[in-house]
Amino acid sequence: MRAPLSSVTVRAPAKLNLQLCVGPLRADGYHDLTTVFHAVSVYDELTVRRADALSVVVQGDTAEGVPAGGSNLAVRAVQLLAEEAGLPPNVSLLLHKDIPVAGGCAGGSADAAAALVACDVLWGLGLTKEELGVLGARLGSDVPFALHGGTALGTGRGERLSPALGSGTYHWVLALASEGLSTPEVYAELDRQRETRPPRLSTEASDVLAALRRGSATALGKALGNDLQPAALALRPQLADVLETGLALGALGGIVSGSGPTVAFLARDEGHATALASGVAAEGGCRSVRVAHGPVHGARVVGSE
Repeated sequence: MRAPLSSVTVRAPAKLNLQLCVGPLRADGYHDLTTVFHAVSVYDELTVRRADALSVVVQGDTAEGVPAGGSNLAVRAVQLLAEEAGLPPNVSLLLHKDIPVAGGCAGGSADAAAALVACDVLWGLGLTKEELGVLGARLGSDVPFALHGGTALGTGRGERLSPALGSGTYHWVLALASEGLSTPEVYAELDRQRETRPPRLSTEASDVLAALRRGSATALGKALGNDLQPAALALRPQLADVLETGLALGALGGIVSGSGPTVAFLARDEGHATALASGVAAEGGCRSVRVAHGPVHGARVVGSE
């Protein structure tokens, strides 16, 4: 009989929103969304180890500001899965952060997805990705996508997923801001703007989906869109300069990712991405610059013992 595992390590990716269409504010305080998620090769890594009590240690380049208590999404994911399984949540979490915090890249959701996958394997529960996704949606709208990865169309609050047909690999430059943006504050600013300037609401992402089916980076760059971008720019005006810089340097397209403030630029290929990253970094206006590609897999086990 095989001995129980003592630890499991899972890696989960950041996401970009290639298109984010935001509906009107609902009575329950949420907005209906139509979005195209895209997982990219910037990862958080979580090691879950059997222990006498639940604890978490956070480290890494983007660890500052990540809670190490009960509000941490990875901790909440462990607690939720343990409750569903009828088990004590007695594990230690070692979380290595590389995804920007409050950056519009769903880093917290990636951590929750990693915790669900790791504990499912550690405890031998054998849940499917779909079953984990149902639990994940209770933690955050982006958690189901962090489990699946790839490229997907999200509806509802973003938690209802369907695969987006596509081909090819896309190369990105991510300009990371020195400070994060609060997602609720960005949505509140969007609602405020709409009180005085009612928008023509976009409710589909057909141009982005068509570009993905063609495998055309040029067409995708032209189709990128985000209804939250004007609100993010109002709260962080300097992001407009970063966007202008990347486009002037030859990016096929640029967009604020989700609620921001991370700005993503689409490059022609890997070499162009490297050159574009150097140019954006040289102009300043951001804390750091990353080169990434997508789509990549969702949360996956990368080690166990």
